[in-house]
Amino acid sequence: MPGRHAMPSAPTRPMLRAGIVAAAAVTGPLAITGTAMAAPSVSPNSNATWDRLAMCESTQNWDADTGNGFKGGLQFTDSTWREFGGRQYASSPDEASREEQIRVAKKVQDEQGWNAWPTCSEKLGLQ
Repeated sequence: MPGRHAMPSAPTRPMLRAGIVAAAAVTGPLAITGTAMAAPSVSPNSNATWDRLAMCESTQNWDADTGNGFKGGLQFTDSTWREFGGRQYASSPDEASREEQIRVAKKVQDEQGWNAWPTCSEKLGLQ
């Protein structure tokens, strides 16, 4: 009689095949599910994308005004803010809410594309 920890005898060929099929049946769906969940799709115009852009532009400081002519989380110039209807929300981008800045940014992006934010949009792979 073998000891408790003795190696089991080698399985016969039919059992080995059954084991491979069973392993594939168990791991196949898990592998597919894991892959699909690992890379969720994010719309380029989602609020999460705007948050990432703002993180790059202003460290997500939606009321940023550093005196360099660019304001708010997405670093608008006053002229761009005015041209794309931002004044309906606030006189200056840094005085508008995050949501209001994103609304204006979507209008800018529709007309100018991601090139309106050249450095950060390239860094984030939006171009």
